Amino acid sequence: MDNANPNEQEPSLRVNALHALLYCERLFYLEEVEELYRADDRVYAGRRLHDDLARQQGTQDGIETLTLDSPVLGLRGKIDCLKSEKGNWIPYEHKRGRSLRKQGQPTPWPSDRIQVLAYALLVEDCLGGTIGECRIRYHEENVLVHVPLDEEGRQEVQRYIERAKHLRQSTERPSVTENEKLCVNCALAPVCLPEEARLSLMQLEEEPKTRRFFPADDSRQVVHIVNPEHKIGRSGNQIKISHIKGEQPDKYLPVESVGQIVLHGFSQISTQAMAYCAEQEIGVHLLSGGGRYIGSFVTGPGTVQRRIRQYRALCDPDFSLTLSRRVVTCHGENQRQVLMRYQRSLENPSPKIKTTTDQMAGYLKSVDSVDNLDTLRGIEGNLANLYFQSLPLLIGENIPTELHPNGRSRRPPLDRYNALLSFGYSLLFKDVLNAILVVGLEPALGFYHQPRSQAQPLVLDFIEIFRVPLVDIPVLNSINRQQWDVNADFDVAGRQVWLSDTGRKKWLEIYERRKQETWKHAVVGYSLTYSRLMELEVRLLEKEWMNEGGLFARMRLR
Repeated sequence: MDNANPNEQEPSLRVNALHALLYCERLFYLEEVEELYRADDRVYAGRRLHDDLARQQGTQDGIETLTLDSPVLGLRGKIDCLKSEKGNWIPYEHKRGRSLRKQGQPTPWPSDRIQVLAYALLVEDCLGGTIGECRIRYHEENVLVHVPLDEEGRQEVQRYIERAKHLRQSTERPSVTENEKLCVNCALAPVCLPEEARLSLMQLEEEPKTRRFFPADDSRQVVHIVNPEHKIGRSGNQIKISHIKGEQPDKYLPVESVGQIVLHGFSQISTQAMAYCAEQEIGVHLLSGGGRYIGSFVTGPGTVQRRIRQYRALCDPDFSLTLSRRVVTCHGENQRQVLMRYQRSLENPSPKIKTTTDQMAGYLKSVDSVDNLDTLRGIEGNLANLYFQSLPLLIGENIPTELHPNGRSRRPPLDRYNALLSFGYSLLFKDVLNAILVVGLEPALGFYHQPRSQAQPLVLDFIEIFRVPLVDIPVLNSINRQQWDVNADFDVAGRQVWLSDTGRKKWLEIYERRKQETWKHAVVGYSLTYSRLMELEVRLLEKEWMNEGGLFARMRLR
């Protein structure tokens, strides 16, 4: 039985949404349909202006600020100022910037004009009367622009309302605007990635000149709580780290400086802190004392429309196979590049490395002709076997034998090398999952890996891209630099080997430092930290099913 109420009205449209619609239909869709919001310096400056105006209420006669909602128009909004002159209402809109100039005369920007006209229609419907004109104050140049409300203006507002309703019913995100200048001042450019979309639609240049709107780094820190006697709590607008027995002073972190909280073993977090982290979109992740991934608590903008697009795309076997080929190629070429890089750096490289890299090159050439996932997984398995068989040849002569790799053993790790890999892959798993949820995709809907236990397929797909640069290389480098104590940094129980407390802390420092290293993307042409690259790759994957594809899984080590 259908429980939907046929008389239930569609939610009213914000007048500010009409402003976004005229500025860029894609911006409107991101905000109003996918509910993606991001405030930048310009947005905060506009809020400060309106706060200052709000404090002036009551100091000037006839000024009011009203919030109105009209079921007839399907509009709602908060009017900056409403004056009454000679018995007539005059809506005022305040803008921080400059007006549009036509023949030297101040003119409202099209989006500002429709916005203030929509407010006028709201006033007419909710308060009665007829409004003849509206006014917009541009504060940067202290200009007041008069906007007449005529029949043409009324019809324009109605047309844009209907257009907005149509877009709200669509599951397809509009294309990027052709006016590139609009993207420069758009707060959602780091989410929309308009330059990357334009780049994907043209023939890729050898040295693309992409304007970067995506932040190069995330200044927020990842807080690891390793000591079981430490607890995460909330104190006002800060994250509080306290010692359960009060034996150490409390530590306070501003909430805006924290990106993730990772709880290891039996460390604790309060429900107040969990709720605050959810509100501030701070990911909370749990790992066992042995480094096994347990679970995550991450909030993100996972709207239905985006999940529908993801589901439709990844249910297409041919589309999934195309993406899978790219991921296997990316992973295999990075593994091969590691062997080649170390071969060049070793004083006496083994000829077996050259033989192995040649074999891997042969397998990689066959990837594009594979027509099913099972065969592709077979090729990936052969590449992995060749790679892990060669890893012992990359270890320096003076390194203790206990740190030499002996194949790949997962659960449990059977040697110190695999203990380092397993803990590193757990850290990578939670970081990739965090990026997927922050972007708003569904981690259970993958294209290459099959669902199993709690390891979401899409997370495993992305790990293939990042496991070599973020885990394999740091492990090799740290071993050859003799950073590990075979006794103090590891716990051995029978055949099982785990990192000790000191070992985990040391690996966390190495891993987090590696994430902050920069890498220049060979296709988009700009440099990002590895930490940011994870989110970028998730956003580039989403573009693959939005007619803006071609950039996903193009990362290659040099």
